[in-house]
Amino acid sequence: MFARLARALFGSANDRALKRYQARVPAINAWEEKLAPLSDEALRGRTEEFRARLAQGATLDDLLEEAFATVREAAKRVLGLRHFDVQMIGGMVLHEGKIAEMKTGEGKTLVATLPVYLNALAGKGVHVVTVNDYLAKRDAEWMGEVYGFLGLSTGVIVHGLTDDQRRAAYACDITYGTNNEFGFDYLRDNMKYRLEDMVQRPFAYAIVDEVDSILVDEARTPLIISGPTDDTSDLYRRVDAVMAEFVKDPERFEKDEKQRTVAMTEKGGEDIERMLREAGVLTEGDLYDPVNVSLVHHVNQSLRAHVLFKRDVEYVVRNDKIVIIDEFTGRMMEGRRYSDGLHQALEAKEHVTVQPENQTLASITFQNYFRLYPKLAGMTGTAATEADEFMEIYKLEVVEIPTNVPVRRVDQDDEVYRTAAEKYEAVIKLIGECQARGQPCLVGTTSIEKSELISSLLKRRGIAHNVLNARYHEQEAGIIAQAGRPGAVTIATNMAGRGTDIKLGGNAEMLARAEAGADEGPAYEAALARHKAEVEANKAKVMEAGGLFVIGTERHESRRIDNQLRGRSGRQGDPGASRFFLSLEDDLMRIFGSDRMGGMLQKLGLKEGEAIVHPWINKALEKAQKKVEARNFDTRKNLLKYDDVMNDQRREVYSQRRAFMEADDLSETIAEMRRETIGAMVDRAIPENAYPEQWDLAGLERRVKEVLGLDLPIAAYAQEEGIDEVQVRERIEAAADAAAAAKAANIGPEFMRMVEKSVLLQVFDQVWKEHLLQLDHLRQGIGLRAYGQRDPLNEYKREAFALFNNMLEELRERVTSLLLRVEFAADAPPPPPEPVRVMDMRHPSPEEAASAFEPAPAGGGYGLAVAPARTATEVDPNDPATWHRTPRNAPCPCGSGKKYKHCHGKG
Repeated sequence: MFARLARALFGSANDRALKRYQARVPAINAWEEKLAPLSDEALRGRTEEFRARLAQGATLDDLLEEAFATVREAAKRVLGLRHFDVQMIGGMVLHEGKIAEMKTGEGKTLVATLPVYLNALAGKGVHVVTVNDYLAKRDAEWMGEVYGFLGLSTGVIVHGLTDDQRRAAYACDITYGTNNEFGFDYLRDNMKYRLEDMVQRPFAYAIVDEVDSILVDEARTPLIISGPTDDTSDLYRRVDAVMAEFVKDPERFEKDEKQRTVAMTEKGGEDIERMLREAGVLTEGDLYDPVNVSLVHHVNQSLRAHVLFKRDVEYVVRNDKIVIIDEFTGRMMEGRRYSDGLHQALEAKEHVTVQPENQTLASITFQNYFRLYPKLAGMTGTAATEADEFMEIYKLEVVEIPTNVPVRRVDQDDEVYRTAAEKYEAVIKLIGECQARGQPCLVGTTSIEKSELISSLLKRRGIAHNVLNARYHEQEAGIIAQAGRPGAVTIATNMAGRGTDIKLGGNAEMLARAEAGADEGPAYEAALARHKAEVEANKAKVMEAGGLFVIGTERHESRRIDNQLRGRSGRQGDPGASRFFLSLEDDLMRIFGSDRMGGMLQKLGLKEGEAIVHPWINKALEKAQKKVEARNFDTRKNLLKYDDVMNDQRREVYSQRRAFMEADDLSETIAEMRRETIGAMVDRAIPENAYPEQWDLAGLERRVKEVLGLDLPIAAYAQEEGIDEVQVRERIEAAADAAAAAKAANIGPEFMRMVEKSVLLQVFDQVWKEHLLQLDHLRQGIGLRAYGQRDPLNEYKREAFALFNNMLEELRERVTSLLLRVEFAADAPPPPPEPVRVMDMRHPSPEEAASAFEPAPAGGGYGLAVAPARTATEVDPNDPATWHRTPRNAPCPCGSGKKYKHCHGKG
């Protein structure tokens, strides 16, 4: 009540913010009159004038009114478009690092030119992030004309570019690209070995278009660069053959559609074990014996693939591949794969080629990638429903920008039917009525399957229509651009077509291009003039018929997705209407709707084909959607807490790695690693406060030989009177330093510095990759700690920290060992320009051993190899001496699968 009273007296926070922005608009408009008389050259010259003022101490905010007015004038001259006053407000919101919610058709693409130009003046680069390659290229070419007119350069990052092309695009003042490309370039840059090979500059400012899609819908999607692991494709196929029979009996498993989980019943557990034995897949022990842990993983993923994932809903089969369908946009996500073996299970289920599983080499979520930008802003037509999440996760405030012309769209109450068949009959009837009166309609569906069901129903009635889903995504822009022609019927999955306006009457430019080609010559101009007249006549017919009618065939889990669909109609003051059709068999109603709603419909005694229409129904549905949104937000927030642990470690690793790349001389770092490695070895052999007779100098001697390649009489030191732990350490350090100095003197300090850097970076990448795998395994099972009354998140933080320290210890030891045992064969003095490839040869395969000792290539250079300390055949787990001579990083002879130092070698 107090909140309502405060809003009544003082206005909402959004209203107060709008008043502050509106107060600056007259100053921008005043500059319009001063700039209009300037020549093109004089207008372009203002860019250098602004930059000079920045260099003299002015701030970007000081230049805002003049800069915005300059962009408006440039857009008028180049594009024939003039920014409205409300678009100026949108530009100010974006400049301040906030989210501008602007309705569909309000010109978000043009709005972005204002803060983009202003912030690009600083020379640090501005990134404009879009949801697909088409929009990135379109906006870069279209708005690039304005930037180019004002003397700024524009680049675009799309799939398939070389590193040189990417570097050039990032070097531009403004760079357009997709969220995927920006994120993957960041990961790839942090796997490079030379600074000059990196493509991105330090981050400064980014504007995210369709910010809700990228920072909310895709927030849980990690970008992963991976490498192949062992091929287990045959096991996936054999397990799938068993699972196809197993799932025919629904009593064998329990499915929770709310949580999207599936688990075997007791009967199912017994049946799957018997079926796997009969198929020869389970050959030893019980299914849940430790030896069969990999098989259990395959079985669980196969069960998920068969029960939870439906073809043409979550994925499609195309060109012998499983292609994931974006739940929110209905688009195919080429190149994306489900992790943890689920994608392979789906490939086996659909009998396409099963690709090898991959191991993570580098990963980051969009949540953490975009938080790397010092200044971040976003724009979308629908953000208000997720305002709390934007503020809590990204510290981004949402400001709702008023429309330039009042919205005339009529949002009708939902119609609820008992069955899906009745619902679709009502939808088809309304489509027929719209087409009969020449009113275009856009029919929104939640899956490919349902879009094609409606398409088949329309074909039976002889109603002409277009289908826009992942199967036909290549024609997306063309179909959606003409969806406003009289009587046009367009079926679209969710929001496929985002970024392209539906113009009433059609799109003259696209019709002209389709007829005359992309070349804007005389043929194009003639076609454009003809189509413009045709479109104007068609627009008048459509306006008379009521504008675009949006028909929703199902409510989505998120109100925002429904609002996006509705927002396709009523752009820039056009008339329009929207109505949603639902049934008790819809997923949202069945899973999340209250039982009272179904009971209420039953009591009303609805006859077949009758619907209930009432505002109360809308409110009940909104409550159900809010519950789902809150649950999804909690899920994203919880995942972010776990990802933040890895993110802190990732930042530290990438920062340290870059420092290594920037350094010309890492000899002191290498020496410090050598000292710490020796210190750790000595501390284990000579525990604090231990008597000399308790020292394990024989073991230390073996470790020094294994790790450092030094044959020192350490065991004999115990015979010396007065020797202590410090003197033992100093003698080993002196011998190691002498060996390192001798190697450097042999090949020259300059080449040795290059070898040290190459070895350090390569080993750093290797231990980081292994650490990521350990974190993946830790994350998968950490939830079980809750059964022991422990907080899984705190347990994860504690163990992840311990693993990180182990990784650093491993790094120091491996680098020290490699550099002290590396052997050089000099054919000619000049060092190679590329980073030196060094293999860890402590446990080589025959192929590795052979390749490592090949002669250096013709033309000179240095060949490097690491002499093996011991081969695996020398380890006999039945020999007690084995436990003393097993290298710390080798598998433990006990067969646990852990490294010796983490198992029997502890302490």
